[in-house]
Amino acid sequence: MILALPLLSFLVLGLMGKNMPHKAAGLTGTLSLTAVTLLSYATAVEYFLGGRNADGVFPELMPYNFKWLPFDSMLSIDMGILLSPISVMMLIVISTVSLMVHIYSLGYMKGEKGFQRYYAFLSLFTFSMLGLVVATNIFQMYVFWELVGVSSYLLIGFYYTKPAAIAASKKAFIVTRFADLFFLIGILIYGYYTRTFSFTPVATGLIGASAMLPTALLLMFIGGAGKSAMFPLHIWLPDAMEGPTPVSALIHAATMVVAGVFLVARMFPIFIEYAPDVLHIIAYIGAFTALYAAIVACVQTDIKRVLAFSTISQIAFMMVSLGVCTGADPHEGGLGYMASMFHLFTHAMFKGLLFLGAGAIIHAVHSNEKSDMGGLRKYMPVTHITFLIACLAIAGIPPFSGFFSKDEILVACYAFSTPMGLFMSFVAALTAFYMFRLYFLIFWGKSSYEEKLALYNAGKSSHEPHKPHEAPATMTVPLIILAAITCVAGFIPFGELISSNGHSYTIHIDMSVAIASVTLAAAGILLATVMYIKGSSALTAGLNRVLRGPIKAAYHRFYMDEVWLFVTKKIIFNCISRPIAWFDRNVVDASLDMLAKATQLTGTLVRPLQSGNIQSYCIVFLGGALLIALILLYMV
Repeated sequence: MILALPLLSFLVLGLMGKNMPHKAAGLTGTLSLTAVTLLSYATAVEYFLGGRNADGVFPELMPYNFKWLPFDSMLSIDMGILLSPISVMMLIVISTVSLMVHIYSLGYMKGEKGFQRYYAFLSLFTFSMLGLVVATNIFQMYVFWELVGVSSYLLIGFYYTKPAAIAASKKAFIVTRFADLFFLIGILIYGYYTRTFSFTPVATGLIGASAMLPTALLLMFIGGAGKSAMFPLHIWLPDAMEGPTPVSALIHAATMVVAGVFLVARMFPIFIEYAPDVLHIIAYIGAFTALYAAIVACVQTDIKRVLAFSTISQIAFMMVSLGVCTGADPHEGGLGYMASMFHLFTHAMFKGLLFLGAGAIIHAVHSNEKSDMGGLRKYMPVTHITFLIACLAIAGIPPFSGFFSKDEILVACYAFSTPMGLFMSFVAALTAFYMFRLYFLIFWGKSSYEEKLALYNAGKSSHEPHKPHEAPATMTVPLIILAAITCVAGFIPFGELISSNGHSYTIHIDMSVAIASVTLAAAGILLATVMYIKGSSALTAGLNRVLRGPIKAAYHRFYMDEVWLFVTKKIIFNCISRPIAWFDRNVVDASLDMLAKATQLTGTLVRPLQSGNIQSYCIVFLGGALLIALILLYMV
């Protein structure tokens, strides 16, 4: 039912939604997701309260499975449902955030053209993501992986009359499809050598495929890097903000972008046993991505793009946490697995809260730019408090949830190597800085509304500014719920539910790491306060002058879009595609054209023999007879 309900909602809204009132369409999708959420929570409660098996781990349950495409007696593609600790956790994450987005959208998308279509796409996306996390094998995951890509393309391009939205949806689709090609090749290599697509192949199959497993897993990770926007495949995510803001909360905070993290976690036992070096490559890629995205976020002016790069950085934290694992035992090198899943859970809640809060702000001021905000705390008190809670959580300030999960990631990084721990601690401090830069520029400093109102009252402007206002209850209630979860989620005994080897693990706060991380976060917040609490400062102006070049480069994302355009247009198109096109036209096509012309010439020569003229036939017959007679006479 968890999968059937959103699929049914999509079919109903997709086929009949055009004839439904907006309210009915919204309620259909929302009630469907309410039922899915209740079922997901019931499933989680029953699963985790069901207890552990004789080995001390939660069992992997397969309530439904059937053979879909058999290849031979050993290899087949199955379809079914698999419940494991991380898949059950993901059911909670997806259903909770999706329900909040459905409720929120009743207010945010009110009156929008295509309202019914929007809710149909939301249902399709939710169905696809739920199917991905309960897949019984890697190929079933790939099928739903592609459905997630299609539904995200539809949601990003929802405003299909806007050129920017069309370009963003195509960009997201092309980049992720490019990455998914590697994912598919990795799956095929994995299936060919292990003779199964299962997440847990038999030991004999793994031993026989051990030489090729690192290659297969690295190729699969490239697919995950595309979905999770790891450098250099991150370029689609900032532009994907062209979609409706609630979509950003669902896709780019809690679900689609963590698919790559979930993939690595799902294959973790094979990674750690047969491809530990690939895991470390993932850690280094993640660390660089985290720093890159954090630096870019420090100078962005569009609030949704700040949150987009923040998402890239936080997803990279999760990848790093998985990559620094050196063993399957959480006490001996496997802590990063639990920390990554813990941060995935907490991040989904507070990042969903940040995006929905940004939507409420945009709804109030009708702009994404920080220059049109400032001083909003007195006009939007609920949004202000909930946004502040999310900022404190992502900065890693106790007792909010982000502190507990990020602290475990840093502990795992220090256990891997001191340089990695110091590096990620610095990125964590940058996170606190850019998030509170965002917070102060929105809610403190000079009010753009009040400045415009003063100009209007003084007769210097003929346009009366729109007064900011708090969002309606349909938008603020989800903010309050997610803020409440953010406040308490850190106290969940997460390690007792999910760990690298399945055994219960009690989380211990490493005080030296915790004190250092909180001190760095506080320093980042203090610096942001000095620089931006009044909108700007002499320090800010001075840094802008001294660091004009680096700031400009960071604002333009270090020109990665231009690099990709150069690579695709100048190198791939000119140096690869054009020579291939020339060879196709002048060799392949020319060869086939030559065969066709030879056939035509032969037909032209033979055609007179089949003219239908009896006299011609007689001449040919007599000529042939005389030729044969002469040959016979000559031979005699």
